[in-house]
Amino acid sequence: MTHERLSRWRSLAGILATAALLGVYALGGFALMLGFVALVPWLLTLNTDRTTPRVLMNAALMSVAFVAAVFYWFGAAIGAYTGVGASTATLVLLVFAPLVQPQFIAFALVRQWAGRRYGPVLRALAATCAWVACEWLVAKPLGDTLGHGLFPSAVLRQVADLGGAAGITVLLLLVNEAIAFAIVKYRKPDRSMRVLLRSLALAVGIVACMAGYGAVRRAALRAPALADAPTLRVAMVQANITDYERLRKEIGAYGVVRHVLDTHYALSWSAIRDHQADVLLWSETVYPTTFGHPRSEDGAALDREILGFVDAAGVPLVFGTYDRDAQGEYNAAAFLEPGKGLLGVYRKTYPFPLTEHVPRWLDGPRLRSVLPWTGSWSPGDGARVLPLRSADGREVNVVPLICLDDVHPDLAIDGARLGAQAIVGISNDSWFTAYPVGARLHLAVAAFRSIETRLPQVRVTTNGFSAIIDDTGEVLANTAIGDQAVLTAFISARDPSPTLMVRWGDWVGRAGAVFVLALAALAAWQALRRRASAAPRVETVVEVAMLTPLWRAVTGALRLFAGAGLLWLAYDMLARTGLQIQSLSQLWLFAAAVLAPAVAAWVIERAFVAQARVEGSLLVLDQRRRRIELPLASIAALRPWRIALPGSGVNVRLAAGPCWTWSLASTRPLSLQRMLTATGVPIRLEGSFANDLADLAQSRADARRRRLDHPLVKFGLFALLLALIAFRLHQIIAFGGVFGEYYSYGLGAYLTGLLIWWASWSIGLMLFAAVLRVVIETVVILAIALRSAHVAAVRDAMEWLGRLAFYIGVPAWLAMRLLAAG
Repeated sequence: MTHERLSRWRSLAGILATAALLGVYALGGFALMLGFVALVPWLLTLNTDRTTPRVLMNAALMSVAFVAAVFYWFGAAIGAYTGVGASTATLVLLVFAPLVQPQFIAFALVRQWAGRRYGPVLRALAATCAWVACEWLVAKPLGDTLGHGLFPSAVLRQVADLGGAAGITVLLLLVNEAIAFAIVKYRKPDRSMRVLLRSLALAVGIVACMAGYGAVRRAALRAPALADAPTLRVAMVQANITDYERLRKEIGAYGVVRHVLDTHYALSWSAIRDHQADVLLWSETVYPTTFGHPRSEDGAALDREILGFVDAAGVPLVFGTYDRDAQGEYNAAAFLEPGKGLLGVYRKTYPFPLTEHVPRWLDGPRLRSVLPWTGSWSPGDGARVLPLRSADGREVNVVPLICLDDVHPDLAIDGARLGAQAIVGISNDSWFTAYPVGARLHLAVAAFRSIETRLPQVRVTTNGFSAIIDDTGEVLANTAIGDQAVLTAFISARDPSPTLMVRWGDWVGRAGAVFVLALAALAAWQALRRRASAAPRVETVVEVAMLTPLWRAVTGALRLFAGAGLLWLAYDMLARTGLQIQSLSQLWLFAAAVLAPAVAAWVIERAFVAQARVEGSLLVLDQRRRRIELPLASIAALRPWRIALPGSGVNVRLAAGPCWTWSLASTRPLSLQRMLTATGVPIRLEGSFANDLADLAQSRADARRRRLDHPLVKFGLFALLLALIAFRLHQIIAFGGVFGEYYSYGLGAYLTGLLIWWASWSIGLMLFAAVLRVVIETVVILAIALRSAHVAAVRDAMEWLGRLAFYIGVPAWLAMRLLAAG
């Protein structure tokens, strides 16, 4: 077996070993300690993969193996919910595993990049920060992270009030890195016991600090309160009615609602009679229609019936229902008070992707024909704090969270900042009925919200697990899946001291992103300094365009005409037609006034292009059909063009006095001068101002990236990509579907519309690029004027900032517009 094949088998074995360890770790119990070592086999394989493609493939396979080992049940649950079958859904989940769990790829790539430039400490920190930054940027369907695996440890999980579950993930990754580094050092023949012991001491120290902090924190939280606070007894009603669709087919829609309400009424009366409940809590979507906005007379009667029940019971009721307004329909929680009716409504902020909410830009008849189970709810507008009040005036402020809301730390944190004293969670976990591991994960993730905010939590589900969670994250009591039960909890009007998470928010992922960006900026700065301190490279061939005064004037005039045409078109769009191409006449104007002269200028320059090189004592200019030789001794100096039209270039001043007939247009005038000077003949650039112009042109050429900065990429392909996205949204809004204009007016009108959108985006990107160019050149000119020693570094930094603004800023702006629209 070759060394290469053996290395691949070792990598696969490491991936499978880590996946197996993580699969056991996810089961909880005593397996939680595996979280500190589970990644070690995979980390050892990453150390042996040297090339970026291999690291990328390794990380992608790790994400697939992780999903197969830890989320094997998720595909089956999705398949059962959507009706596509467990095998199909699981296969799709595995195929998209690198997108569902992208943190493995971000971790591996950043780890390799940092490892090439820095030591093992910065490599581990950078990779860890990339992991949590990726999880912060790319929302996961279940909000999972490695830190959730430590939930069974009442001591270790308390660190979450400092950095959330993401903070625990950081500590787990660092411990794994320290152990992997110790193994690498141990395997080396010249191993240093001091380095090995230092790595193991770091790993043990992290775990010890977590345990110590957790023990102290639990002791402080369990200290008796100085004064009693108003306390409410909350009864959570778990009715265990799950299969609404089957029931609807058997007894009809009204019969389903009747059955659900009657069951909840009976259990609620039992809670009031047997448990002296002060508040009733029903689960998510228990009332599967719009409360307060009835769709029929039967719906209005049911609304009145629920209000009558609350008045008769004399206790507040919080229950899951629907809400709607002019913007759409929402999954919601309604708060009712006896004698007062509807106190307020909280709308679910994070509806589940596709099954509950589809963005407008993606929605349409075609999607719903392929995925008929897609939902139509809209997202709410964030956290809201509402009071629970008993009949005798006791009051506790709560922040409601509906299902997927509790996997996002920001809502509970916002609620704590708004004065919440407890968390009320309502969920419908019935799709986990056959897969209790999913329901347990959801419960653990929800419990972290209590650790982060130190707010107790009451959580009711349709059929399990309903639970009582204290401010340490401890599940004091819970129902089982499939139970029909009433669970009673006490919540008090106590205001906990704000934790670091409440003060700073979900800060770990953001801090990780800042760290990685700062490290990348440092690496770029160091590379630029090395480049600036290096001796200029002498090129042996420089491309120039040999232009006579007439052809230079013609080409310059064409460039000016194209620029003026673009400016006039921009002015016309701003002043008259708006920031969009409205008609084919504008396209023809753009083609005639901008494209045609620009292309003509380019054709002229390509017609006179030549390769300049030095052969012996001659400057040789090779064109397609002729060769011009100019003795170096006859050249006195190069005089850069004072007016950069059609671009940058130089005139050749002969020793006899006059300038040579041909002017040399070149984006690299300093390269031309260095090539000539390298022969030993002292050929200088004339004029200090001209030298600055040459520096400006040379720095721009040196900073250019052939693929990213090519006009066809920037204003052709990139503009087409953005235009396709915007055009699709336009078709849905204006014509009701992606191909609405085609069905209504034919292929010609459809393609014409697409062409107009493409041209509009292309022109817009040209104008934006022009603005960026003005800013970049202004900064570089200032650096040259100040005689800065870091002009090249300034140029390169500004060019990359411009590329980021162009290739990332514009799509981000478009995404925000689409989100605002849908």
